[in-house]
Amino acid sequence: MKKAPGRKLSLAMVLCLSFTLMLSGCGGNNNNAAPTEAPAATEAPAATAADNNQESTNNAEAAAAGSPLDLAMKGEYKGTKVTMFGPFVDADQVKFESSIKEFEEKTGIDIQYEGSKEFEATINIRVDGGNAPDIADFPQPGLLASIAKTGKVVDLTGVLDQEKLTANYNKSWLDMSTMDGKDGKIMAGIWNRSNVKSLVWYPKKQFDDAGYTVPQTWDEMMALTEQIAKDGDPAWAIGIESGAATGWAATDWVENIMLRTTTPENYDKWVSGELPFTSPEVKNAVEVMSKIWLNKDYVYGGAKSIVTTAFGDAPKPMFENPPKAWFNLMGNFITSFFPETAKVDVDYDWFYLPPIDEQYGKPVLVAGDIYAMFNDRPEVRAVMEFFTTGESIKSWVQSGGVVAPMNDAPLDWYQSESDRRMAQLVQDASTLRFDGSDLMPGKVGAGTFWKGMTDYVSGTATLDQALEQIQSGWNN
Repeated sequence: MKKAPGRKLSLAMVLCLSFTLMLSGCGGNNNNAAPTEAPAATEAPAATAADNNQESTNNAEAAAAGSPLDLAMKGEYKGTKVTMFGPFVDADQVKFESSIKEFEEKTGIDIQYEGSKEFEATINIRVDGGNAPDIADFPQPGLLASIAKTGKVVDLTGVLDQEKLTANYNKSWLDMSTMDGKDGKIMAGIWNRSNVKSLVWYPKKQFDDAGYTVPQTWDEMMALTEQIAKDGDPAWAIGIESGAATGWAATDWVENIMLRTTTPENYDKWVSGELPFTSPEVKNAVEVMSKIWLNKDYVYGGAKSIVTTAFGDAPKPMFENPPKAWFNLMGNFITSFFPETAKVDVDYDWFYLPPIDEQYGKPVLVAGDIYAMFNDRPEVRAVMEFFTTGESIKSWVQSGGVVAPMNDAPLDWYQSESDRRMAQLVQDASTLRFDGSDLMPGKVGAGTFWKGMTDYVSGTATLDQALEQIQSGWNN
């Protein structure tokens, strides 16, 4: 695994003395970790006036000192380190490290980030083996939900200021961070990066020069796909290879089509396991996708190349002169894989994946990264608080390819008309839903769903066999 060089980051934080101090009367050290079980009932000695005065003084001093983030900025935790493990590698890792660089320099804490393409396959092993990082970035909330049930994730309810979170996040983001813990509901993480996943990217200049028109309906898009084929090119550039995560890109297609061919309520039931993969609704969505994917005239390299082409490499034919392919359906993070010389709004642009059935309006699929905390120390709390601010992702927003979920990230941070249009698209969406596979339990969303779609596209399984295989993840 590639390990990024550590950075200096300083975090400081004064913790309020626990009420346990008064109850025990021993004046010992605080336990910073949020309790996972209620302490055994004991009869506490009566508090004296002096005790109450001392507690009030301690609370006032802690409040005056500021939050963990405030204290970090004052250099209180200079020289400490925080380990972090996640899926950011290559261009994404560079952007992530750039986004935390200034904060590290100001505070002096060493954030040791380790990125891995095998994150999904590795994080459970590390947690189960007692080698969990201080913070982990989960691109699949369903995978985090599975771990949260073990009680090994720190509940952030008492770690982060809930009023600040409510002011800085749309309620839906906070709702999605609430998961089942070992002993009840917990706040399992905080959202730091989001992206829009209903975007079809295309080479704008060549597209305009060819006289093509952006389709407004699914039928128009299919007609344009056929026209491009007649003009001698496959319209679509598609790749789903991603190491141990191969197949995830296929799930985005199914989810987008589900939102366009059935009700939002059915989508929710599908995500929760109430609507099986073997249902007519899901089968129909894959069949709609197959009309593009399995047509050798529509896909660059043909269907067999889809499984062997890395998702980040798939758009490359669009940037040849002349283009060898024209469309790539992918979240806005894909721009990190575009040529550095390509200019947004000039060399490339995107159009909204059109609706299929007008009764379902204009749905938008979104996704994001949720950061979970496994070790509770003052400096880790401060880093987590930092990640709830728009400032923590400012440079990434400014560089393009990501949307900040926080309210304190102003629109003028976005440097292109393309990114501002994305924000508008999300605001105008008739239906907004989170990436379904990311919300499903890890065994399904990051397991049988990925593998089943890969087997189907590669031809090693029929559609019915693949859907049954995917459904088995729920059954097990």
